[in-house]
Amino acid sequence: MLKVENLSVHYGVIQAVHDVSFEVNQGEIVSLIGANGAGKTTILRTISGLIRPSSGTITFENNQIQKTVPQKIVASGLSQVPEGRHVFSGLTVMENLEMGAFLRKDKAENAETLKHVFERFPILEERKGQDASTLSGGEQQMLAMGRALMSKPKLLLLDEPSMGLAPIFIKEIFNIIQEIQKQGTTVLLIEQNAKMALSIANRGYVLETGQVVLSGTGQELLNSEEVKKAYLGG
Repeated sequence: MLKVENLSVHYGVIQAVHDVSFEVNQGEIVSLIGANGAGKTTILRTISGLIRPSSGTITFENNQIQKTVPQKIVASGLSQVPEGRHVFSGLTVMENLEMGAFLRKDKAENAETLKHVFERFPILEERKGQDASTLSGGEQQMLAMGRALMSKPKLLLLDEPSMGLAPIFIKEIFNIIQEIQKQGTTVLLIEQNAKMALSIANRGYVLETGQVVLSGTGQELLNSEEVKKAYLGG
C-alpha cells in the first residue's frame, strides 16, 4: 500500500533522514520507533507532502506522491494526526470534525462518517458545542483522530499519539488504534512509547539518527535484546 524507498531529507545542510526504506501493507499496523531526533516526524511529514525529500520515492497505492501537494495526498486516502494534536482553538469540536471532511462533498456520506466517529468517541458528541481548546489532552487527541477519520482515510499516519497523556488515556488511545485497524484502516504509527507501539504492531522499524537500524514483527522487536536495552529499559 505504501512503499518508501531510499528516502533522504535535508533541512538546509543538515541531513535528517538517510536513505530510509520501509513499507506498509494493507490492513497492517506498522510502528516506527526511535528516540527524539531520530527522524520519525520528518518521515511522516514528507509522506504527507509537507516536506519535500532530497531523494528517494514514496509510492502510495501504486502512485508516486513525493512531489504531490498535501491536499491531493489527503484526497487520495492518506491522512495524518500530527504530533501535539493541533486542534483548531476558537472552533467547536463539531467544527473541527467538519474541517476533517472539507475535501469530501457527499453530505450523506459525511453524516454517516460523523455518526461512526461519535460511536467511537462518545465524549466528542457530548462536547460537540465546546471550544476544542478547552478539552483535556486525551480528549484533544481523540478529536485529532476523529478529525482525521472524517476524511475516510485508507492509511492513517499517527505521530506520537500518546505524548503528554495520562496512563489511562494512553491505554484507551492504543485500544482505539487497534479498533480502527479492525474496521479496515491501515495505520502507520510513530511513537516513543516503544513497548505499547510494538505490542499492537504487525511489524516495526527502529530508527536511529535518520536511519533504519532494525526491522521485524512487533513481537520480534519486543524480544530483541538491542531494543530492550535502548527503548524498553531492559
